[in-house]
Amino acid sequence: MTPWRFDDPVLAHQRARLLALLSEHAFSAREVVLSSGKRSNFYIDCKQVSLHAEGGFLIGQLMRAVIDRVAPEAEAVGGLTMGADPLATAVSVASFVAGRPLHAFLVRKEAKGHGTGAWLEGTGNLRPDMPVVVLEDVVTTGGSTIRAIHRARAGGLRVIHVLALVDREEEGGREAVEAQAPLTALYGRRDFMP
Repeated sequence: MTPWRFDDPVLAHQRARLLALLSEHAFSAREVVLSSGKRSNFYIDCKQVSLHAEGGFLIGQLMRAVIDRVAPEAEAVGGLTMGADPLATAVSVASFVAGRPLHAFLVRKEAKGHGTGAWLEGTGNLRPDMPVVVLEDVVTTGGSTIRAIHRARAGGLRVIHVLALVDREEEGGREAVEAQAPLTALYGRRDFMP
């Protein structure tokens, strides 16, 4: 599946600007070992842009617009900490400004060590069977996305879609995620490495 393209000229311009920010601040062509253990000839650290003022704004605008198209019934967004934390916040704020609020939630990597022992944060704004979109900064093998999906479902949420900033287009990653929920990505490997 090709990365998301926008017909709206304002959104298309924002997508191009976000790609420029990602290319300048987050992407590097070099040999690395990824968190999955796989070797790669490029690295993309999306937090360098998702935590950037303009980058966060653009991510919120673009992801919200995609969610309105691919998952209009969604009522909340979230994903595995830390990569999804700024994405969920940006989308939640943009959705409020747009008049269709989507609450944010965070999925912990470990259960909270005190108090409730919760895996999810932000549950006061959620309800059982609430339709949600899981957000991801970068999909490689799909492992962290699938952990977020399982934890969200265990928390009583209904995951209806996954939205990624970047799909590295590694063999098996998209397929693993799509075995759980449909996946849409704003960008793919070819956007960075033609």
